[in-house]
Amino acid sequence: MNRLCIYPKDIQIITGKSDRYGRYLIKRIKEYFNKQQHQVVTVEEFCQYMGLQLEAVVSQLR
Repeated sequence: MNRLCIYPKDIQIITGKSDRYGRYLIKRIKEYFNKQQHQVVTVEEFCQYMGLQLEAVVSQLR
Protein backbone atom coordinates (compact mmCIF):
# COMPACT_ATOMS: atom_id res chain seq x y z
CA MET A 1 0.00 0.00 0.00
CA ASN A 2 1.28 3.46 -0.90
CA ARG A 3 1.32 6.30 1.59
CA LEU A 4 -1.17 9.10 1.17
CA CYS A 5 0.82 11.82 2.93
CA ILE A 6 4.08 13.40 1.89
CA TYR A 7 7.04 14.18 4.15
CA PRO A 8 9.96 16.63 3.88
CA LYS A 9 12.31 13.78 2.92
CA ASP A 10 10.03 12.92 -0.01
CA ILE A 11 10.08 16.55 -1.18
CA GLN A 12 13.87 16.50 -0.87
CA ILE A 13 14.03 13.46 -3.17
CA ILE A 14 11.59 14.92 -5.70
CA THR A 15 13.00 18.46 -5.89
CA GLY A 16 16.65 17.86 -5.06
CA LYS A 17 16.49 20.62 -2.46
CA SER A 18 17.22 20.49 1.27
CA ASP A 19 15.17 18.94 4.04
CA ARG A 20 14.59 22.44 5.43
CA TYR A 21 13.05 23.47 2.10
CA GLY A 22 10.73 20.46 2.35
CA ARG A 23 9.51 21.57 5.78
CA TYR A 24 9.05 25.12 4.51
CA LEU A 25 7.09 23.89 1.49
CA ILE A 26 4.79 21.72 3.61
CA LYS A 27 4.05 24.77 5.76
CA ARG A 28 3.20 26.82 2.65
CA ILE A 29 0.97 24.06 1.25
CA LYS A 30 -0.93 23.84 4.55
CA GLU A 31 -1.52 27.59 4.43
CA TYR A 32 -2.64 27.37 0.79
CA PHE A 33 -5.19 24.63 1.53
CA ASN A 34 -6.26 26.18 4.87
CA LYS A 35 -5.17 23.14 6.86
CA GLN A 36 -4.56 23.09 10.57
CA GLN A 37 -1.10 22.40 11.99
CA HIS A 38 -1.88 18.79 12.94
CA GLN A 39 -3.27 17.87 9.50
CA VAL A 40 -1.06 16.18 6.92
CA VAL A 41 -0.38 17.15 3.31
CA THR A 42 -1.28 14.52 0.74
CA VAL A 43 0.75 13.65 -2.32
CA GLU A 44 -2.14 14.86 -4.47
CA GLU A 45 -2.18 18.27 -2.75
CA PHE A 46 1.58 18.55 -3.18
CA CYS A 47 1.27 17.81 -6.90
CA GLN A 48 -1.57 20.28 -7.31
CA TYR A 49 0.39 23.02 -5.52
CA MET A 50 3.61 22.37 -7.43
CA GLY A 51 1.95 21.76 -10.80
CA LEU A 52 3.36 18.25 -11.14
CA GLN A 53 1.85 15.09 -12.60
CA LEU A 54 0.66 12.75 -9.85
CA GLU A 55 1.86 9.63 -11.68
CA ALA A 56 5.38 11.02 -12.09
CA VAL A 57 5.66 11.86 -8.40
CA VAL A 58 4.29 8.51 -7.25
CA SER A 59 6.75 6.64 -9.48
CA GLN A 60 9.61 8.76 -8.08
CA LEU A 61 8.67 7.85 -4.50
CA ARG A 62 8.69 4.08 -5.10
